[in-house]
Amino acid sequence: MTVSTRYLLAVYELAESGDERVSTTTISDAVDRSRPTTTEAIQRLDDHGLVDYEAYQGVRLTDDGRERASSLHEEYEVLSRFFDDVLGVEAASEEAADLVGVVSPTVLGRLDETVIAPVADRTDADDAAQSSE
Repeated sequence: MTVSTRYLLAVYELAESGDERVSTTTISDAVDRSRPTTTEAIQRLDDHGLVDYEAYQGVRLTDDGRERASSLHEEYEVLSRFFDDVLGVEAASEEAADLVGVVSPTVLGRLDETVIAPVADRTDADDAAQSSE
């Protein structure tokens, strides 16, 4: 996960509603970075039009930022479920976080299909295999 992705997701997850401002202190605590580092990262996101940042007022996602963050959050959820449900990785959420924004849409779609549909398919296949034995 890139630095900007980490901060964008943090704002997305910390905001109760789309218009709520989140303090940079809260964000820095969530991403485990210093306040000055967080402020710099948030200012870069503001420069790219993904957040609306006002010093001492906090950060709010723009419409573009909310759309991007929502997409990244969905990627995170698919990757996390894949690592947990299919691969049984102990640190599934950490592994997923490392790959958010890196995996191609094609691969992400295949992982999503693997996680969602095949669980039922595997159960049906297991039942069919046991019936034929």
